[in-house]
Amino acid sequence: MYILALDQGTTSCRAIVFDRAGEVRAVAQKEFRQYFPQPGWVEHDALEIWATQSGVAVEAVAAAGLQPSDIAAIGITNQRETTVLWDRKTGKPVGPAIVWQDRRTAEICDFLREAGITPLVQGKTGLIVDSYFSATKLRWILDNTPGVRARAERGELAFGTIDSWLIWKLTRGEQHVTDATNASRTMLYNIREQQWDEMLLGLFAIPREILPEVRSSSEVYGETAVPALRGIPIAGLAGDQQAALFGQACTKAGMAKNTYGTGCFLLLHTGGAPVLSRRQLLTTCAASRSGQPPAYALEGSVFIAGAVVQWLRDGLGLIRHSSEIEPLAGSVPDSGGVCFVPAFTGLGAPHWDPHARGMISGLTRGSTAAHIARAALESIAFQTADVLQAMHADSGAPLKELRVDGGAAGNDLLLQFQADLIDVPVVRPAVTETTALGAAYLAGLAVGFWPNEEEIAAQWRIERVFTPGMSAERRAQLREGWRSSVRRARVQ
Repeated sequence: MYILALDQGTTSCRAIVFDRAGEVRAVAQKEFRQYFPQPGWVEHDALEIWATQSGVAVEAVAAAGLQPSDIAAIGITNQRETTVLWDRKTGKPVGPAIVWQDRRTAEICDFLREAGITPLVQGKTGLIVDSYFSATKLRWILDNTPGVRARAERGELAFGTIDSWLIWKLTRGEQHVTDATNASRTMLYNIREQQWDEMLLGLFAIPREILPEVRSSSEVYGETAVPALRGIPIAGLAGDQQAALFGQACTKAGMAKNTYGTGCFLLLHTGGAPVLSRRQLLTTCAASRSGQPPAYALEGSVFIAGAVVQWLRDGLGLIRHSSEIEPLAGSVPDSGGVCFVPAFTGLGAPHWDPHARGMISGLTRGSTAAHIARAALESIAFQTADVLQAMHADSGAPLKELRVDGGAAGNDLLLQFQADLIDVPVVRPAVTETTALGAAYLAGLAVGFWPNEEEIAAQWRIERVFTPGMSAERRAQLREGWRSSVRRARVQ
């Protein structure tokens, strides 16, 4: 028997078949279209996401030479915060999905912050007031799509982040659920009371009738009803970053991981009690199993990480394939003084400035494509270092190592520079598909495929450790140059 993980990301849908040893048996992946109808707006077609995700699921099972009866369970992990509203009868979205990167509600959030509601929101949700989260996106759809609010109040519509949307489609409308890791990213969920918060629903004018039921991250939610995958239990559910935390076996307080994907997301497990940040980090729910007490994490979110490489490829045409970035950047010893602040959709933690915009500085006649490529890679490490500095100040505990995963974690140049910049060993596991693996583990635990978390932790293995080698003087010089560039990018 095997576990099928559905990894629904910001730019592509993937499906991975794992065996009992946590090894990959088959992978299928396909990108889907990104829509940018106005500056700062980012949209997806939820129906295209469903077609792409269901398609690669069937493809992965076939590639492994398996039948649906060989799959013990399905685990789902997903891009978080992206907001979908659909008709309960037809299963069709009322409009485009608004992506987590979308900044159209930034001014609404500015108004709310100026009204002084940030302490209330943070105390209940662990989040700051920002358009990153689902609440104002959902409010925007309700207020700007004709007739939708009335239909929502009559209970005709269903809201969900992508996890809810996929389960609804997989079960053909039988299950409208989410889990605490995804619910905690909506700005509507009380992470202390572990339920939707009536005061916040009123504040954001969200009808309770459209909300999914909140469940644990590891239990059987239902069975697939689509013909090609019929009868498989859906048993694991977690937002991508919490899934990666679980997949990295960071299940105890003090353990941390960083995922280098479209964005960059650093999570520090804090155990069974939420730790509220004083430095604009987020407090979020970590994955927990049915019957277990809630678990929490501190998180720093960087909006643009791997997406900067996509921009060099698709926007500038500097490279033809993302894999070309490392040899190009490695062809020069440093960035030649070029600094790249990729604030295409504002800056995330610890700055939280939705109005900042991207900037390349330090250009001279001697600057080349290689210098820009290297500065782009270094920007990912600089942003991570900013988050780690804030996280250390909040937690009070120095980090012993940073476990890494995600697509860009295969980039040796990036990880070495990351280790040099934070002066902490960076550890890359043998299996870097930790987001999908976390979803698989959660599903497998729910159906007894794996007996306990100890067996899962024993499967985690190191592939390479990147050891810091930069002088303190050089590190301080680089960090100050980065901070100076960030200050300029924030001046509008």
